[in-house]
Formats: sequence, C-alpha cells, structure tokens
Amino acid sequence: MTKIVNHWIGGKTAEGTSGTYGPVTDPATGEVTTKVAFASVEEVDAAVAAAQDAFATWGQSSLAQRTTIMFRFRALLDAHRDEIAALITAEHGKVHSDALGEVARGLEIVDLACGINVQLKGELSTQVASRVDVSSIRQPLGVVAGITPFNFPAMVPMWMFPMAIACGNTFVLKPSEKDPSASIRIAELLAEAGLPDGVFNVVHGDKVAVDRLLEHPDVKAVSFVGSTPIARYIHTTASANGKRVQALGGAKNHMLVLPDADLDAAADAAVSAAYGSAGERCMAISAVVAVGAIGDTLVEKIRERAEKIKIGPGNDPASEMGPLITKAHRDKVASYVEGAAAEGCEVVLDGTGYTVEGFEDGHWIGLSLLDKVPAGAKAYQDEIFGPVLCVLRADTYEEGVALINASPFGNGTAIFTRDGGAARRFQLEIEAGMVGVNVPIPVPVGYHSFGGWKDSLFGDHHIYGNDGTHFYTRGKVVTTRWPDPADAPAGVDLGFPRNH
Repeated sequence: MTKIVNHWIGGKTAEGTSGTYGPVTDPATGEVTTKVAFASVEEVDAAVAAAQDAFATWGQSSLAQRTTIMFRFRALLDAHRDEIAALITAEHGKVHSDALGEVARGLEIVDLACGINVQLKGELSTQVASRVDVSSIRQPLGVVAGITPFNFPAMVPMWMFPMAIACGNTFVLKPSEKDPSASIRIAELLAEAGLPDGVFNVVHGDKVAVDRLLEHPDVKAVSFVGSTPIARYIHTTASANGKRVQALGGAKNHMLVLPDADLDAAADAAVSAAYGSAGERCMAISAVVAVGAIGDTLVEKIRERAEKIKIGPGNDPASEMGPLITKAHRDKVASYVEGAAAEGCEVVLDGTGYTVEGFEDGHWIGLSLLDKVPAGAKAYQDEIFGPVLCVLRADTYEEGVALINASPFGNGTAIFTRDGGAARRFQLEIEAGMVGVNVPIPVPVGYHSFGGWKDSLFGDHHIYGNDGTHFYTRGKVVTTRWPDPADAPAGVDLGFPRNH
C-alpha cells in the first residue's frame, strides 16, 4: 500500500481534501513509494488561520517558555536524527552520512534558538534629556512562512522555523513536494516537545499553495531557498503584497587555485565540494579556476580521486554518492555533459552512462569533469545542480578574480593558497556573500548568517544568525518621561522629600 503524506495543521495531521496528490519516488529504484497531498487555497487558509489564532498567545509567551520548548525539541531531534536521516535518504537519495550531516547542521540553528533570549535583548539610554529615557525593543511579526527546496528537506526548514518560533512568531512551512516526510516528522517532534497547537504548521503542494502564502494578508514575512528565477518571483510577488522577504537563489560557486596551493588538498576539496550530495546543493563548487601552469596537474589529481568515488543506493554504507532526485533532473544534468564537447570543453570524465547493477531504474548519473571550459559554455553559465565540475584556466590572479566577479551569481567562493596576502586581497575583492580560504564550502556556523550577493539573494536579510533575528522581529523605540515622585500633588505622600 502506498504511503500518503498529509498536512499538519493546528497541532495534528490534516488529511488532504483537494483530491490532488503528487508522487514521491525512491531515487535509487525509480519506484513511487509515497503520495503527498497538495493543498488547495482553502487548506492553506486553514493553516494560516491556525497560526494566526496561536499567535495571540504565543506572541505574548515568555522567553523562558519558548526556550524551554526549544531545548526539549533539540533533545528529541538529536535522539531521532538517525530516523530523520533515513527518511531523507529514502526520498532524496543522498547517502546516510550526508543526511546525518544535514540534520547536524540544522541542529546548529536549533542551538541558536535555544539561546535566543540573548539576541532579543533591547537597549536603554537613560537621561537623554531631563528625566527622559529611550529604550529599543524587538517584537515578533506574527504569522511567517517558509518555502523550502528538495535538496535539504530537514536542514533548510531548520534554518527558518527555530529562529522564527523562538522570536515569538508562528510558522507555516511549504516544503518540497519531492521529499516531504522529514517535515512531518519534525512537526511531530515539535508537538512532543510541548509546542502549542498552531505554532508550527505544514502544507504541501505546488504553485497553488505557494501563491496563496505570498498573497495571504495574514502572512507577514516569507523565507525562501531555491533557484534564482523562483527566488526573484517570490521576492517580487511577496513584496508587492506588503511582506518582508528573504529569498535565497541559485549559485555558481568558484574555487580559485593559485600556483602556490597544496594541490593535493585542493583536489580533495574540489572532489568533495563538487560531487558531495551528488552536487545537489547551492554551496557546491561547480567551477574551479586554475591559475598559471598548475591546471593540467590539478585536473589529473581531481580525475584520479573522482574515479574512486563509490556510487550506489543511499542506504548502502559503502556508497559515497547516491542518485539524483528525479529522472527528469538526471536527464537535464546529463544534457550539459552531452553538449559540452561541441561548446569547446574537454570532457575528462563523462558520467552520463552510469548505472548501478540491480537498480537500473534509479536516477543514476556518474561524475563528470570538464576541462578548459569556455566562459560562454552552457555548462559554465547555468547552475547545473548535479555532479558536473567545470575547470577554467586563468593566467593570473587578477584574471581569475575578474572571471569570478563577472558571474551573475555571488553565493559562495573559495581560494586555495599558502599566501596570506593573496587570501586577504581575495576576501576583500571578490563579489560574493560567503568566502572560504582553503575551505571549499564556506557555510557559516549558526551564529553567523548565510547568504549571497547579486542574483543569489533577493531581499535585505541573510538567513539565520543575527540577520535571522532581525528578519523575524521588528524594532520599536520607546521614549519615556516620568515626573519625579517629589512633584506629586499635595496630599499624596510617597515618602520623598519635597525640598529638591
């Protein structure tokens, strides 16, 4: 019997009523294992209404109550991390160790939410004028929404809702319809932790559900992670409806390798950063820029390592890389490799014919490595979101930086060098929101914020960290003057001398 994933509204499972369902496949077998209910406008409205009702009390709840629940949730999430990772592997396809790492990175933001009382502290200036004090405080917005991608079905929602809820908001999550089960298990754990009904809700679906969240008058803010075209649409539409928006888009992350770099370390980093999680991550390194005469040696070292990667089902402990999420996505990724030679690329590794014995219907693709890639090639211009690494050549540091800065994306980038002066110049001159120095995937820890520049971010706020607190709250400044008690009217004795 096919499993059905329903919505989570008002603290309990809400069976889908629209009559529309989407298929969820096991990427390793190609088999449809689950159906997920797609929400109608009315079902989205019900989730927002539940969140709005809950905000009346949750928004006034004490910080102690909120952080206590977050601590309980963290303990439950930690205890069930293996179970959640297994759900991710079954629907996304990534190997179990990758899925466990995803849960661990999400836990970092839960940790931050557990200590939200420090971040919500206000400011006070006394005696700015005679008997006048000024204070600033931060208050929650109300109902906020999160729209999240398929590639991190646990981590990316946890970039959002722990901060939002800890700040006193209520939350409606619209996760990817391709791998929805992790979000429902997280909702159950939040309820077990004691989160009041309606504070966290989940609605599944497609554009119908997304558009209703973007236009609903009771939704005050929208967080999004996904492709650049959709991020631009989310930002434009939600902003036009008067909402606060943080919309994180796509990427083409570069790794600049200087002639003095440790080439073995650089090759190790390029392979793990390009092919980890089958390249289905917005912080993947998809372009290596080799400076000077090191290009041939670096490419050979990358090839040697890439050929040893074990590809197989995500639940096989021997597997180092799993399948892609859908057959359509697998075919799209393959098309970039199949057309690369005609665009002037040197195809060092072609993984398009790869399959796994016994799992022939899975969404398999091998590792591809393209060298001497022209800047105009589609494989370089587009975000492929698969295990395809492009290597470009540059004669100088300046030429490499100019190439990277010419990209419309500015999510993350890295430099590999032994020269501190070169690294310092790079971190100042490069046009990207996150920079790694001998670190290929510079995803910030939870107490720093994640976000890119240019077409990788729409909106003013990065996600989690201090930016997350600011995004999910709004500031208020209070100016106060109290009369001195000694000035009380005659007949009222407060015990203060009247001879001041």
